[in-house]
Amino acid sequence: MKMKVLVTATNYSTLCAEAKQLLEQNGCEVVENPHDRPMTFNELKEVVSDIDAVVAGVDTWNEEVFRLAPRLKVISRFGVGVDNIDLEKAKEFGIQVTNAPRLNSNAVAELTINLILNTLRNTPNLHVTTRQGYWERFVGNELQNRSVGLLGFGNIAQNVAKKLQGFDVNVYAYDKFPNKDIAKRLNVQFTDYEEILNKCDVVSMHLPLLKETYHFMDESKFSQMKQDSYFINTSRGPLVDEKALWHALNEGKLAAAAIDVYEEEPTSKDNPLFDLDNVITTPHTAAETYEVYHNVSLMTAKAILEVKVGNKPQNLLNE
Repeated sequence: MKMKVLVTATNYSTLCAEAKQLLEQNGCEVVENPHDRPMTFNELKEVVSDIDAVVAGVDTWNEEVFRLAPRLKVISRFGVGVDNIDLEKAKEFGIQVTNAPRLNSNAVAELTINLILNTLRNTPNLHVTTRQGYWERFVGNELQNRSVGLLGFGNIAQNVAKKLQGFDVNVYAYDKFPNKDIAKRLNVQFTDYEEILNKCDVVSMHLPLLKETYHFMDESKFSQMKQDSYFINTSRGPLVDEKALWHALNEGKLAAAAIDVYEEEPTSKDNPLFDLDNVITTPHTAAETYEVYHNVSLMTAKAILEVKVGNKPQNLLNE
């Protein structure tokens, strides 16, 4: 059976050649996203009518799209989070949804550490001003002996905690389903989120995006944070009310913040956060490594091929 696979994740031919070859060698025709960004609904509706499978980026996959894709049998998410895919509606339409857990956790954890250190020392701004001919003096803070709070303690946060061990910091975590064994091994203390906000010098967001976590960080929670603390988000943009974050930064409650994700993506160049000197921004790039592309692309391709031959795919989310 010939299978037509739409890949909305970007840079597929360049960074996922082995996975693309695997699909083609097993009787699949691969159609790639021609845009260097997530596809819009209007763009999807032009191509999904004869698609059998999708390797999905962060485009929106909901009932409106499913009705236009009568042949669609599987969506294999190129990553972990599936907040952009309506799992229940997909099940109603007979569409299996898979993801690729754990494979990007090291990459995201490394960028999280990168952002924490850059935020404390203001290195991105110093890089710019030095190249402009200034010799700016900026007195930053050291991470040693500080308290770092992790909101969420899944694979990525656990990896962050592991990497923080060499920095001589106190690590705290909040999670509705705490893994106490891993926390003990990593010298992490579980507590409630209020204590993390009140006492931690650095707060790093690692919660999943669910209905109950939408705008988890709002005006009230930012007001609870320790004066002159730092906020990091490499999880999902809608977990944070960006207006509330702007106020916390602009009014001096937070010393600085670093964010890789936004309420709307791609975010606009007119985003008010970009007018602030005490925020570091990156374009949802935490999982953008050669290693992640290689490993995730193979896992997603194999899931599609399992469906192609009638088998249950690995990491099926909507049985």
